[in-house]
Amino acid sequence: MFFPISDDNPSNSSPLITFMLIGLCLFVFFLQILSEMNPAIYYNFGFIASNFFNSESFIGSLIPIITSMFVHGGFAHIIGNLLYLWIFGDNVEDSMGRIRFIIFYFLCGASGAILQGAVDPTSDVPMVGASGAIAGVLGAYLLLFPRANVRCLIFIIIFIQMIRVPAFLVLGIWILGQFFSLPGSLDSSGGTAYFAHIGGFLAGMILIPFFKKTNVRLLQHKNSLAWETESGFNFSQKKSKLKNNDFLELNIHLSFDNFRFYNKWLKTLKDVNKVMSKNSMR
Repeated sequence: MFFPISDDNPSNSSPLITFMLIGLCLFVFFLQILSEMNPAIYYNFGFIASNFFNSESFIGSLIPIITSMFVHGGFAHIIGNLLYLWIFGDNVEDSMGRIRFIIFYFLCGASGAILQGAVDPTSDVPMVGASGAIAGVLGAYLLLFPRANVRCLIFIIIFIQMIRVPAFLVLGIWILGQFFSLPGSLDSSGGTAYFAHIGGFLAGMILIPFFKKTNVRLLQHKNSLAWETESGFNFSQKKSKLKNNDFLELNIHLSFDNFRFYNKWLKTLKDVNKVMSKNSMR
């Protein structure tokens, strides 16, 4: 299992819009916490398919699409979304400029929301989250930097190792997972909006050739070696060159201090999420 942390693909400018989007999402989520995750927020600011397709006002139907991108359903939801935006957003923003990036971001989010809504236009279940817009960022990144390397945590039994994985593999596994999970979007009682993820991702791939700067090429080259770990070990080496204890040493190289840190971090997230779940059920 790959858990992305960062990429080896530095941007040429400060990603102000990416930072602003992350900040706005965190600010709105803080307000949600203060309200004890009041469900009314989802109905007031979320995207509801039945309202959208039955709306007589075009502008009025677009407002919930925008507001829904800043509301999230819980800690895991917002952390997962913002982590991917943090990793991949700066390069995509850099490739097209700030104004174009804002337009691109919201177009991808709207595409995802409308596709999800089109699956069941009569649904009155609110959809929230920036997943569709961020999926568009991932789709654009895949076409721009397919061979860039993403630094990922890889879990091997009880050991954790940092390894560089090609972006096309990380993002390819992600989008395939969305397709395989599509039946979950057909549940009228709610769940993960996988159609929104796919719609946003495809929109990003379609729009990036038109939004990128003219001097920015698609399918750019990588900046580092793939499959290289933090210890310098390269998984792409031939098996014949590996010593018997290389694999064991590779895993042990990541100290147990790091293992305890990540384990404690994950446990803290679970504990906080349990507390929030109890509060939201009041």
